[in-house]
Amino acid sequence: MSMTDPIADLLCRIRNAAKAQHKAVDVPASNVKRDIVQLLNDMRFIRKFSELKIDGKPFIRVWLRYNKNDESIISGLERVSKPGLRVYANSDDLFRMQQNVGTMLVSTSKGVLTHKQALQMRIGGEILCRVW
Repeated sequence: MSMTDPIADLLCRIRNAAKAQHKAVDVPASNVKRDIVQLLNDMRFIRKFSELKIDGKPFIRVWLRYNKNDESIISGLERVSKPGLRVYANSDDLFRMQQNVGTMLVSTSKGVLTHKQALQMRIGGEILCRVW
């Protein structure tokens, strides 16, 4: 079965696992998903992640992070750019958009970056999602 939006699937799986207070969630692996999960790990939204094979297919296992009250550190995940409506921004647009809540993940020519990293490099790209 083909999937039209694998990034939305990744975000939805993480969001649902966090609401159900699961310790970990498995998602099918891809390079973009790996980059997104790496950024979530760097920003400390998740505890850790690892790559594994299930029935010979690559997966990413994401361990979620919770606070002392067993509430997820991730309050929200929102897909911004969708297959039917891509959202692109140059560095000036990113500067104006940074007033919004959370961190935006941007797919650039230098890879997937946070909006702050993209602003430092003065490059734009496709806004994949927002995390807060």
